[in-house]
Amino acid sequence: MDLERHDILLGALGQIYGDVYLTQTNRPKGMKYFDFVVSEVHGLRIKELMYHKEKGGKVVGTFCVYVPDEIITAAGGISVGLCGGAQFSIPDAETILPANLCPLIKSAVGFKLGKVCPYFEAADFLAGETTCDGKKKAWEILDNYIPTYIMEVPQKKEAIDRELYLKEVKAFKEKMEKESGVKITPEVLGEKIKLMNARRKALERLYELRKNSPLSISGKDACLISQIAFYDNPERFTSKVNELCDELEERIKNSKGVVESTTPRILVSGCPMAVPNWKLHHIVETSEASIVCEETCTGTRYFDTPVVDEIPTDIDGQLNAIADRYLNIKCSCFTPNDDRIDQIIKFARDYKADGVIYYSLQFCLAYNVEYEKVKRALNKEGIPLLKIETDYSEEDTGQLKTRIEGFLERIS
Repeated sequence: MDLERHDILLGALGQIYGDVYLTQTNRPKGMKYFDFVVSEVHGLRIKELMYHKEKGGKVVGTFCVYVPDEIITAAGGISVGLCGGAQFSIPDAETILPANLCPLIKSAVGFKLGKVCPYFEAADFLAGETTCDGKKKAWEILDNYIPTYIMEVPQKKEAIDRELYLKEVKAFKEKMEKESGVKITPEVLGEKIKLMNARRKALERLYELRKNSPLSISGKDACLISQIAFYDNPERFTSKVNELCDELEERIKNSKGVVESTTPRILVSGCPMAVPNWKLHHIVETSEASIVCEETCTGTRYFDTPVVDEIPTDIDGQLNAIADRYLNIKCSCFTPNDDRIDQIIKFARDYKADGVIYYSLQFCLAYNVEYEKVKRALNKEGIPLLKIETDYSEEDTGQLKTRIEGFLERIS
């Protein structure tokens, strides 16, 4: 690892975090844990990963919610989401990738090329997927720097597509068994399904509490918690989220909010927001509005559907349940994709959103193209909508703030 550049990375991350998060007031006390985790993003958790590797365990780097954590952990591995939300890693990536490519892909590849993300350096191999053309070609390039396994995610959800994805889930199980030397048993896989379901349930509880008014937690804090879910220890994370939710329930009983109850409520829909991408949340919540829900892969899609509550006791039944759960995730990579559009409308109603901000990263074709169908559906329902297309740089912050403030004035 390039220690000099790593120190620069930590300094930049700390500056961004301090400017965005530590200036907030009236935060729940339970956020102290998550502040600690992100401040130690390249400290404590990395030590845990390295200790795990010393004992012979495997660390698998992932980018997407379609790679089953249950299988990784059942083989004695640890799954960690990889860095991919910062501008400062992109110049390295653009030495080998086209400039007109999604910033998330470029940022992730840049972190590996620059050797500044310890999660990349700790990973034994990466598990990618085919949710977009940019990703699947980038994985081929990353394979030159670190072994990269690719799971095929179908583009439709017909019976034949479900059969394909089930084969991919089974193949990934065999891959993890081969890499780890551990045979996955139904007893252990069942326990890991319960573990991941508990993590999803904790996040679902947090999001349910965001439906209340006055809002008991900021959108920035909820976003941070969801991001940390990708790399923190699952048991510890679940416990800390539930502790925070206990506190939030008390705040709700006492009508203690982080903003006034008349503050405009915004639903964000679209692309994922990897650490340290807090740009949109910071602009919105410093413009006298609150984000109450994220219909994103770092939001509701991460926990929306559990693997069946009554877990099968045989390995085939468990793998079938895992395939069903993950294929039900409502990503823009699918066609047709009416389920996602219906869900956006439902979330807007359930979270009492005054408007929806459709967030798309530049050159993200799937989300950019799907916007037209979302716009038609939300216009029909009378739900105000603003499209934001941006990258990770700060160059357009002033322009975005002006547009968002205009949108808020219109919906108020």
